[in-house]
Amino acid sequence: MPSGQTHEAINLTFFAGLAAGYAYARAQGLTQEFETLLAPQTVTLFSLSYLVGSFLVTPDLDLAENNVRAKRHWGLLGLLWVPYGTMFNHRGMSHTWVIGPLTRLVYMAVVGLGLAYLTNIVAPYFGYQIQFQTQLSNNWQELALGSLLGYYLSQWLHLVADGISPDHGRKRSKAKPAPFPKKK
Repeated sequence: MPSGQTHEAINLTFFAGLAAGYAYARAQGLTQEFETLLAPQTVTLFSLSYLVGSFLVTPDLDLAENNVRAKRHWGLLGLLWVPYGTMFNHRGMSHTWVIGPLTRLVYMAVVGLGLAYLTNIVAPYFGYQIQFQTQLSNNWQELALGSLLGYYLSQWLHLVADGISPDHGRKRSKAKPAPFPKKK
């Protein structure tokens, strides 16, 4: 199993290849048909979410109670990942291809909403009034798709490096016949 540093090197090397391929395709005018999907904002969000998934939100956060490289990248906020690490066994559900990355996204959303709620309650005691607003852009679908693709691709590369195939855990084990006793 590769170390956290090796996982990061694999992801960065792959990302450099993607960036070079994208730059070449753009220079050759090959991206015009996909201009909506490959808009600069979408490519930027893809890149950012890929890097976040490579350095901050990795499948190895299921070991967050230990000294995990991704947790160290969070600094003091790495403590927020300790409950996640206690909820999942290493290389269990958190190391699956669809559900694993989704568990980390849901966990971040719950923690983020919880922190926003607490901030909203505590801020008035310090003389602050905080108001959260959300405004979606017209192309939010493309932006969300770019973000999810970047994040999931970084997670999948981690799983490939760990030797976990997409059908991991779904393979049916065939019952082995009982061995015949040896003749004397």
